[in-house]
Amino acid sequence: MARLYADENFPLPIIEILRIAGHDILTSREAGNSGLGIPDEEVLAFAIKDERAVLTRNWDDFRQLHRRQPHHFGIIICKEDLNIERQAIRIDEAIVSEDTLRGKLIRVIRPQK
Repeated sequence: MARLYADENFPLPIIEILRIAGHDILTSREAGNSGLGIPDEEVLAFAIKDERAVLTRNWDDFRQLHRRQPHHFGIIICKEDLNIERQAIRIDEAIVSEDTLRGKLIRVIRPQK
């Protein structure tokens, strides 16, 4: 399964569901990086150093970072979905459908109603 680094704004209930699905997720809080106002570039650098893909809802900034620094272990950007189970399932499906996350920008959007 995937090695992920969840930024500080990513919802813990979704992280917990993804962990149950077998993903290795390190949160910014667990890494001692929460509440410090760490710039997105440093969030990505931390994830690269630990060989993890970033899991974030920060759509705009991480799309730009992907363009500027494509050599990473993956970036998964998610649109907010209040149905946490559905969002966790959509993230899991997006991750497991890829051979590798390295250098990829994965978009997880809300389903159309």
